[in-house]
Amino acid sequence: MEVLDTSEAMTAWAAARRGRVRVGLVPTMGFLHAGHASLLDLLRPRCEALVVSIYVNPLQFGAGEDLDRYPRDLEGDLALCAAHGADAVFTPASLYPPGHATRVRVEGLTEGLCGASRPVHFEGVTTVVARLFGLVGCDVAAFGEKDFQQLQVLRRMTADLALPVEIVGGPIVRDADGLALSSRNAYLDPAQRARALSLSRALRALQDAVVAGEHDVAALTALGRGLLDVDALDYLEVVDPQTLRPVARVDGEARALVAASLGATRLIDNVALAAAP
Repeated sequence: MEVLDTSEAMTAWAAARRGRVRVGLVPTMGFLHAGHASLLDLLRPRCEALVVSIYVNPLQFGAGEDLDRYPRDLEGDLALCAAHGADAVFTPASLYPPGHATRVRVEGLTEGLCGASRPVHFEGVTTVVARLFGLVGCDVAAFGEKDFQQLQVLRRMTADLALPVEIVGGPIVRDADGLALSSRNAYLDPAQRARALSLSRALRALQDAVVAGEHDVAALTALGRGLLDVDALDYLEVVDPQTLRPVARVDGEARALVAASLGATRLIDNVALAAAP
């Protein structure tokens, strides 16, 4: 496994393989866990060369967010990448060239949910991912469904810009007690972690209610809010999974998404909802 720490090294690695092998990419901000490992395992059979990028992207952090304290463990990250078949790990100290002045913005999908409270976030995500696609020259890239809005935004960006990259979504990976894996879980103290389980419990309750015949979104979200044990709720919404627009009833496929804070730690989770045909 090669470790590439400059954009020049990454582009040289990519150029040596362009047109010869199918290249896969798993973009990350590091502090890798089993959720990231699942994305490597998902892509490994789909490509001949597998790249993991590790870069804490400053463009997607707003004022007062956790850029400076975002957890880092490069040694552990490299060990996980090697164990799950990565051929190269791209670890640049800086990803943007001097004078970098281009931003990539997807309208519509980015305006609600996390975009409403984190207005710079998705522009930072799309900009960094577009640059990574250019540097790595990947044919396929994997992103986790835990960040469901991000996944849909990146699918839209890739389609709109005619980027020749297949986007693969990886299922949410959870601890045995149901908590969705996240690098930010490391911030939680034991009491906060116990309370964080209310996110997945509330979402499962919505799933069960839909299966039992409750299709009214106002009733569903009231049920979920009553089960949440958090310090601050950003949103609990049920949306169309393609447009991310709120729906009033679950009459087909829908997605329930939640974002909430425990102390200074912001967590997100989501589940698919499906009404019986």
